[in-house]
Amino acid sequence: MNSPPEPPSSADRPAVTDAELLTAHINGDPHAFSEIVKRHRDRMWAVALRTLGDPDEAADAVQDAFVSAYRKASTFRGEAAVTTWLHRIVVNACLDRMRRKSVRPVADDELIEAAERDTPMPDQTGEREVSMEVSAALKLLPTDQRAALVLVDMMGYSVEDAAQVLEVPSGTVKSRCARGRAKLAPILSHLRNRSDLSRVSSAKGAELRDG
Repeated sequence: MNSPPEPPSSADRPAVTDAELLTAHINGDPHAFSEIVKRHRDRMWAVALRTLGDPDEAADAVQDAFVSAYRKASTFRGEAAVTTWLHRIVVNACLDRMRRKSVRPVADDELIEAAERDTPMPDQTGEREVSMEVSAALKLLPTDQRAALVLVDMMGYSVEDAAQVLEVPSGTVKSRCARGRAKLAPILSHLRNRSDLSRVSSAKGAELRDG
């Protein structure tokens, strides 16, 4: 007598996509949205922290974004990836907070501690110093330029993907990034010849994008 075939292991089963989870949530699955949160909260937190420069404000913005996504899931039409849709919501939540009130200054050690707690970085003094200076400089930019630079230069998104998140043409993202970089250049000119700067921005962005 042949024994029944063993069920496929979890490694063999196809992974449920974000879009499938969102559809399951819309259809009443009580656990689907929690899985979406688990998959994307770290990246959304990183975007919010780098956009706002304040751990408390970033946490509130991410919470607002997930509440909004939970309630408005039925509005997702699939024109973009779920992750792009979520990042659009969290960026809008950050921009709303920046426009409504001035974000309180945050101590450098608090910002670095929060960033390392949720998105660990190698413990290197040079990188810490650069990260603090870049974060402080970003706070001086207008909201639209800051959001574009965070996505493209710090999170490693392509201009096209950032344009989808921000819901603006690619040329607008390029223009905002160029203007933001021009304003940051004199502020951060003393870092230009330091390899730490590229490691903090591009390497960190690749880690967050791909992880």
